[in-house]
Amino acid sequence: MTHTTSGHPVLSVPPAAPAEAAAHFRASLAFHTDVSDVAAALASGGDPGFTLVDSRSAESWEQGHIPGARHLPTALIPEQAGQLLDRSMPVVTYCWGPGCNGAARAALALAELGYQVKELLGGFEYWAREGLGYETWQGTAHRAADPLTAPVAGACGC
Repeated sequence: MTHTTSGHPVLSVPPAAPAEAAAHFRASLAFHTDVSDVAAALASGGDPGFTLVDSRSAESWEQGHIPGARHLPTALIPEQAGQLLDRSMPVVTYCWGPGCNGAARAALALAELGYQVKELLGGFEYWAREGLGYETWQGTAHRAADPLTAPVAGACGC
């Protein structure tokens, strides 16, 4: 069955062919991960198989960061990544949240240095909004989950 566009913007450009769509989404997953998947990997108790890097400023790091993350501000990556990160271990970068491209800039800097890297979608903002614990300069903190980001027991079920 062939569908035609009805003049509305959703189908003004037809969807890609299934094989093209599969390639696109496979590629997207090679570049991105999400808060729930990182939380599950970190909670598994063993080696998660990646290094989590917070690329924000020292002030932001102290305000709150994901437990187990390493602090490496984007501007310092060229001079410090080699001392702080194992090149054989994939890196997941994060910054504040979806309105910030700091994690993408950090991921670019690391990729240019030869690291395998993914960006954490949602960043620290969505980590906190999903009700996951975080560390501050004062100790461990936790907020109630925002029902719009974690509608069912802390996970969307996808």
